[in-house]
Amino acid sequence: MNGRALKKAARQAVHRHADELIALSEQLHADPETAWEEHRAAARVPELLSRAGFDVTASYLGLDTAFHARFGGGPVRVALCAEYDALPGLGHACGHNLIAASSVGAALGLAAVADEAGLTVEVYGTPAEEGGGGKIELLERGAFAGVDLAMMAHPAPVDVAEARPFAVSHSKISYTGKSAHAAAYPESGVNAADAFTVAQVAIGLLRQQLPSSARVHGVVTHAGDAPNAIPEQSSGRWYVRAETLAELAELEPRVMRAFEAGALATGCALEIEPESKPYAEFRADETALAHYRANAVALGREFAPPGQAARMNRASTDMGNVSQVVPAIHPYIGIGSLPATNHQREFAAHCVGDEARRALLDAAVALAWTAVDRAVPEEAAT
Repeated sequence: MNGRALKKAARQAVHRHADELIALSEQLHADPETAWEEHRAAARVPELLSRAGFDVTASYLGLDTAFHARFGGGPVRVALCAEYDALPGLGHACGHNLIAASSVGAALGLAAVADEAGLTVEVYGTPAEEGGGGKIELLERGAFAGVDLAMMAHPAPVDVAEARPFAVSHSKISYTGKSAHAAAYPESGVNAADAFTVAQVAIGLLRQQLPSSARVHGVVTHAGDAPNAIPEQSSGRWYVRAETLAELAELEPRVMRAFEAGALATGCALEIEPESKPYAEFRADETALAHYRANAVALGREFAPPGQAARMNRASTDMGNVSQVVPAIHPYIGIGSLPATNHQREFAAHCVGDEARRALLDAAVALAWTAVDRAVPEEAAT
């Protein structure tokens, strides 16, 4: 087959599985599981692949909620990344149900042409993207070695081809003070909640001297149990973002000193614990990105101009770490959600329904076509 014929066959294969892919997406959406707890999703997502003849490995590389699926034996290895973790309290407000289903769909489309195109098709079930760094754990255990192209498509309000995410660190912050009766013996207490107040004021003032692209944000997850007892323990989760890992390495110590200030001012003990290794900035494979753009346009997709609606491409992802090791793309597929944007309950509601279904199938086909372009470059055609 030439490129056109391969793409036609891949698209037909995706659409033959359309009902199953949509059902998979909607099942994940209705049953959200957070980072490292995606046991049902990690079992559910590869079922279609297994039935289609993929060789599936569960608990891949020792990670309980990761999997690997493989089909074909061609010289060009293409990896589709499936994310399926949800956000605490918000469910699938980042659309990972659609990521998983579209990656499975692309893999099924490619399986139909793998022999003719000279492809080995791989699907990586990658847990804990929302702060846990699942792909980094997989990389460190040998995943993605020798892959020629790694891809996934991420839901967003509008279509944007190029990912430009920030590098980010994730830290758990804990203060330990001393409890005391807040009315009778206040002088005996060491207030762990106040330590966060001091730290957040310091961070607020520090922002004046940070690069305009830097982001520092977090939440206090615990700051006491009773109004009449001085809080002995407090904890929170904080992210620091920068344009690159190199810039992050310079910026993060300045932010951590704000937390040290909270400990110094209150007399609390401070513990800072990384939740994962830092996420890297993204390095897009320009050839594959150009192919994806052309393929998406051929499917009737329209890319948004730069602006607020298109800013989801700045969101951090551990796919950035994958892109530092193997050629990769991470386009955004629009689901028509505006004014709702990612990490809002309203966005989660848009991750099912007619626009979500169209985005799922378009993403699967566009990714599959991009893999064909990589495998048969002289025949690249829509």
